Amino acid sequence: MAFEFVCAVCGEVHKGMPAFHAPAPVSYYLVPEAERAERCVLGTDDCIIDDDKFFVHGRIEIPIHGQSDPFVWGVWASLSEASYYQWGENFEVEKRAHIGPFFGWLNTQLAPYPDTVALKTRVHLRNDWLRPYIELEPTDHPLAVEQREGMSAARAAEIYAQIMHGEQG
Repeated sequence: MAFEFVCAVCGEVHKGMPAFHAPAPVSYYLVPEAERAERCVLGTDDCIIDDDKFFVHGRIEIPIHGQSDPFVWGVWASLSEASYYQWGENFEVEKRAHIGPFFGWLNTQLAPYPDTVALKTRVHLRNDWLRPYIELEPTDHPLAVEQREGMSAARAAEIYAQIMHGEQG
């Protein structure tokens, strides 16, 4: 059965597991808008800033208790130049899960959590052209705890309400 929940704010029944994606790394927005075209190269899967800051788009997947599909955060992680170029060399390779993982720093702020920028990560490449899996360092940060232990369906609905309506459910 597909995941569905009643939104505590709008009262509507929503079907399907929520997923939210950041369109760019936080560092991209720190570059003045008038300078972005010259200093930044932003794609759907990667970003380079000033030819010396490298980011890839991946997924933090949070298990939902009793559900088969995870709650997904589409996030950005920084990589070293060497790791970024290794990622790029294997971007079109179908079977690439054996490459890495790569150390990185989370470069996305996720609103429902205390500061998430600069959490330590491992970027795991996946086969079949799937976006990388972003594994957080196992700390006591609430996002890392939810990635390890999962969350309730009610918590997923609460996050949905906060993101979509700007309120806690």
